[in-house]
Amino acid sequence: MSALRSRKIKYFFILPSIIWVLAFTIFPLFYSLGLSFFKVRLGKPTHFVGLANFERIINDYKLVNSLKVTLLYVAITVTVQIVLGILLALLFHQETKGKSILRALMILPIFCTPVAVGYLGLTIFYEEGGPLNSFLMSLFGAKIPWLSHPTWAWVAVLLLDIWQWTPFCFLVILAGLQSLSEEIYDAAYIDSSSEWEIFRKIALPMIQPVVIIVLLLRLIESFKIFDVIFSLTGGGPGTATEVFSLYTYRTGLRFFDFGYASALSYLLLAIVMIIINLFFKRIRAVYE
Repeated sequence: MSALRSRKIKYFFILPSIIWVLAFTIFPLFYSLGLSFFKVRLGKPTHFVGLANFERIINDYKLVNSLKVTLLYVAITVTVQIVLGILLALLFHQETKGKSILRALMILPIFCTPVAVGYLGLTIFYEEGGPLNSFLMSLFGAKIPWLSHPTWAWVAVLLLDIWQWTPFCFLVILAGLQSLSEEIYDAAYIDSSSEWEIFRKIALPMIQPVVIIVLLLRLIESFKIFDVIFSLTGGGPGTATEVFSLYTYRTGLRFFDFGYASALSYLLLAIVMIIINLFFKRIRAVYE
């Protein structure tokens, strides 16, 4: 009887997680898929339209713009974050004074919520009397239109995202470097005294799986970017920083075109899945 009870009790403990996944993942996934085949507008009758919502995607110039913005955003931020993460990991892998304190300070941005980071950016990049422009005025006598000029608004968004997520890349890559045996480095120093050569030919290939995992995680998260841009620029000026997720949000929750918004969300899901599958194929090709 006790054995039977012990077998049943494990299902009791995993039941909350099962309910959570069903309620907040599986159900919304299939419900939104169903919505994508209907024309759903607030205050108007709902009717089945088949693939019409997906056909609208082909001729939606606003969607094309948001895709370009998103792809450019992902390419720049993820590349810079990985490169800076590797360089910082190499720096902190050395024996330096106060390394533990500096490392703790470095990872603080990870714990900030993206919306809070966006509103922090509003304060920092405020054009009239903001701390950054005040500093630039004192040095150069000129200020930058951070949030009113399309290019500078882009720069502000990129800087905030890189500031927040570079510590994540740095922390994981540093853990990968520290997992390598000291004997490997000792053997490498016999053949070469160049730190760069040792890193490029020995350390980097050995931590490649760690770097790839970080890359995949950041790719997935970057495609879903919404919070920082929503709170910092709102997609503006104009549509200069309107990423795909923000365009989907406006379609569904501003213009109440829920069917088309659902179709857009599945397009984003398909794009991310294709990119991730390509990376996994590349990883398999390397290790086979």
